[in-house]
Amino acid sequence: MKIFDAHCDVLLKMFMDHTINFNDSAKLQVNLEGLNESGVKVQMFAIYVPEAIHPELKFNAALHMIDIFYEKILKPFSKMKLIRTKEDYEQLTEGEIGAILTLEGCDAIHADIMKLKTLIRLGVTSVGLTWNYGNSVADGALEKRGGGLSRFGKEVVNLLNERKVKCDVSHLSEKGFWDVMEWSALPFASHSNCFSLCKHARNLKDEQIKALIEKDSVLGITFVTHFLSMDENVTLSHIINHIDHICELGGENHVGFGSDFDGTDREIKGLESVRYYDHLMNELLKYYSNEQVRKFAFNNFSRMFFR
Repeated sequence: MKIFDAHCDVLLKMFMDHTINFNDSAKLQVNLEGLNESGVKVQMFAIYVPEAIHPELKFNAALHMIDIFYEKILKPFSKMKLIRTKEDYEQLTEGEIGAILTLEGCDAIHADIMKLKTLIRLGVTSVGLTWNYGNSVADGALEKRGGGLSRFGKEVVNLLNERKVKCDVSHLSEKGFWDVMEWSALPFASHSNCFSLCKHARNLKDEQIKALIEKDSVLGITFVTHFLSMDENVTLSHIINHIDHICELGGENHVGFGSDFDGTDREIKGLESVRYYDHLMNELLKYYSNEQVRKFAFNNFSRMFFR
């Protein structure tokens, strides 16, 4: 079964440890061997610049991660193909895997729109406005101020609309989310879960999920354990609970996966890396039809990204 995974942090790990080989490194939850085994057809790769990096060096760090993407993921492995457009996806052949480059948080651009234009020219086709805290664009989900889009933030969203770049609401404050719903032409959530099932600030409330559904958008369920449940023992059933809830809200055609592999230390038993996606698919098939599981696994996200 084909899979579209809307978020991983491979680039961060490879940026922090230059010895990692994308082909088969055991340090990665997402590597080429795992992608081949799992059936992932499209994988999104996030540029996330850690908070600890000095503000003056953040754009440079983002450029380094883009270089890693091209030189260590795409160039050595002919199966990995950059996907920027519907036409790029349609040209994928059997066995090839599409790679989408994304920006997770606009800290790297500070308040310089030219830096964002540069990242888009270099292949970024999806932009998350914040990480968990505030920046020049908006406030993140954990920023106590809870503000929405700044004046510069609205300029950023307008540029994304102009360039037909997706606007990722994961990590945004609630006020920021609603501002994006008003301003963005292509909003989606790459890796967020349901607040009503797990009351973490990173999760989306039912009204927010319904707003994404009304926009004909998609929400990627993430496998980060503390976004799935406050329980110590998190299992595949918790993922299914979040899918169930979104379907109950009318979201059967609007839910997918944004694993956040390589971005979390706590793993779900049976889903420790991308190569075990089949465990989740088999569990889903106990409760949903083949057609429905294909929607969750691939079709919902591909419809949004490649229409």
